[in-house]
Amino acid sequence: MTDLHELEAIKRLKHAYFRALDSKNWALMRECLAEECIARYDGGKYSFDGRDKIIAFFGQYMDPPTMITLHQAHHPEIDFVSADKATGIWYLQDMVINLQNNTTLRGAGFYHDEYVKRDGRWQISLTGYERTFEEIEQRGDTLKLTHNRFAKK
Repeated sequence: MTDLHELEAIKRLKHAYFRALDSKNWALMRECLAEECIARYDGGKYSFDGRDKIIAFFGQYMDPPTMITLHQAHHPEIDFVSADKATGIWYLQDMVINLQNNTTLRGAGFYHDEYVKRDGRWQISLTGYERTFEEIEQRGDTLKLTHNRFAKK
């Protein structure tokens, strides 16, 4: 039963990671990432060593109100290496609406993560994905965004 609880805790961690990313909640993201976390996004195209550098990248790239994102992780394959270490593979599906460039990016790939448990709490110690595909579409006049949580009021 313990393994099932630990498995669920890691799933919840990954879901919180994506919720933090899409809601631009950098305090929650800080809780999800170990201090020494390493990130290698898009096959290493975007690489960062350390939680502060990862969050700074997100804050710079994802924080403008013109960037609206959706990240979903499916089909987790989680293995326990020890009582306080685990690995995971997740199927990624994402979409980025860039209102400044008037484009929509859609893509998919596989995340490969490592997790560490400290003080009773799981955190991501290594994360990154490799794309299976990515497409960018120019948003035309017929495609209207009717709500933007991040728009300045």
